Amino acid sequence: MEAKEQVLEAIKKDGTPLNAGKIVELTGLDRKVVDKAMEQLKKEEAIVSPKRCYWQAK
Repeated sequence: MEAKEQVLEAIKKDGTPLNAGKIVELTGLDRKVVDKAMEQLKKEEAIVSPKRCYWQAK
């Protein structure tokens, strides 16, 4: 599974807004990989930020 898919799956599965640190814990991926995947998801508008530094699936 691609890192981007893992990040999105973790966000959807948890169901609450998550910060990057929590996503790293849930996925076991490196922080830089998570940051890059989140950047791609933001561009695709697959995730939105309900509050600063926290993200949830759209």
